[in-house]
Parts: sequence; C-alpha cells; structure tokens
Amino acid sequence: MASAGSQLLDKLGDAIAALDSPAFAERLSEFLKGCCSFDNIAVIAYRGEAKPIILHSAYRTATVYAWLDEYVEGAYLLDPFFRAHLARVPTGIYTLRDVAPDQFKRSAYYRSYYKKTTIVDEICALAYTAGGYSVQVSMGTDKSSGHPFSRRALASLKAYESVICSLLERNWRNLDARAGENGPTGGGDGSHADRLINQLRMSRDIELSMRQAEVALLILQGHSSTSIALRLGISPQTVKVHRKLLYARCRISSQAELFAMMLPIMAAFTQPPRQV
Repeated sequence: MASAGSQLLDKLGDAIAALDSPAFAERLSEFLKGCCSFDNIAVIAYRGEAKPIILHSAYRTATVYAWLDEYVEGAYLLDPFFRAHLARVPTGIYTLRDVAPDQFKRSAYYRSYYKKTTIVDEICALAYTAGGYSVQVSMGTDKSSGHPFSRRALASLKAYESVICSLLERNWRNLDARAGENGPTGGGDGSHADRLINQLRMSRDIELSMRQAEVALLILQGHSSTSIALRLGISPQTVKVHRKLLYARCRISSQAELFAMMLPIMAAFTQPPRQV
C-alpha cells in the first residue's frame, strides 16, 4: 500500500504532466488537497487594476462563490490579496492574516461582502507571469467545515512553496492574449483616489480632497485610524478629522453606508475609458 508521501508525489506528478492542458487546474487542486484540507479553491489572474480573470473555481457550498459577479465588478479592489498583487509582494504562499489590514473584520468590505461568502480563512499561493499578471490560487475554509487553517496545513503547503509557484508561472505564462478583455491596467492607490474624486464629483456632486479620498479607500479596506496614519504619514487624530469630514460631505454616518455608496463607483474604475 502506497504511503501518504508517495501518493502526494504521484499527485504532483499528475499536475506536472497536465501542464498546458485544460486538466491542469484540477490536477493542481488535487495535489494541493493532498497538502492540506480546504473547502473551496479559486485560481484568479490579476493585471494592474483591471477586472480579475477567474481561471478555475471549485467549492463544497455554492454560497461561497454566489457573489463572484459582485467581486469581479468592483469588490475585488478592496480584497487584501488583490492589494498584495498591487504591492507586488514576493512570490510565495500567504495567509489572510499576512496581508489583511489590522481591522479587516471590522471593515465595510468584510461586513458587506466578504462575510456573505461564509469564508472563514484563506491561504493563497501567488506567482507572477509575463505581461504584468499575478496568478493566485486561493484555498479557503468556509461554513462547511467552520474552522481556520492549522499551522500544520500551512507548513505542509510551505514545504512545496517553490514548486507550487513555479507551476503557476509555467502554466499561466501566456495570459497576454486575454489582456484586452478586462479593461485598463491602471496604477496604484493614487490613481484610485483621483478617480474616486472625479466619479463622486460627476455622479453625486460631492467634492472630496485627495486626503479624504485616500482615507475613504483605506477605511474600506479595513485599516484602523492608527494604520491609516502610518500609511499616510499623519497623526491618528488627523485621520479622525478627515473621516468626520468625509462622512459629512458624503452625508453618511457609517462604514456600511460608505461601502454601499463606493462599490458602484469603484466598479466604474474597471471600465475602459470612453472613446472620443
């Protein structure tokens, strides 16, 4: 009878043999499942700020990806793993705790979107390919098991970190053919703040300063006043002043209202510019 170790190596061999074929994502998923138990998996490609490309997904509970359209249309802009892509963190395996802001579970993104998916925890393998893409394999636990990943599960994946990331780089090295499908690639947080200001001015006749727009985006991601202050180089008290002015100008009083207002506006960020 084959040992667990030899069975895992067989699954790795199956994944390698399936490179460049439609079966690769499924074979890779089976190998990863041999490393650690998860309830759902998604392979997502990001390029700049453009809408993500969903390359593969599988789940035990359909609720997990029932909101995928909402994610692709704009909610992804607040996803901690998308922010890791924009920050160009090194290739590797990351937990949600590694990349999430300090008050992620208090954020409007978590309460208004992430919580609906019933995902409890995530581990992501991230690699970069040609054309400015990052390819991420997100493994999640959700309400079907109800528990976060263990240290042992993370260690098991980490043992194959370089192999997993190399496979992602190799299999999805030619994503450029799909680049035109998803709109502009964009820049970083500065361009987001500029566009937020412009969209609010045009659609709601609301005038925000650059700092207020920056604070709004960081609040939505789940950063505390202290974390925002560190990122922007200002005091926490100044952050609170900007937050108060932001809420007053938007005529809202909560993060949930901020998220409801901003999500359709942020979805517009991903649309290609109009041709003149």
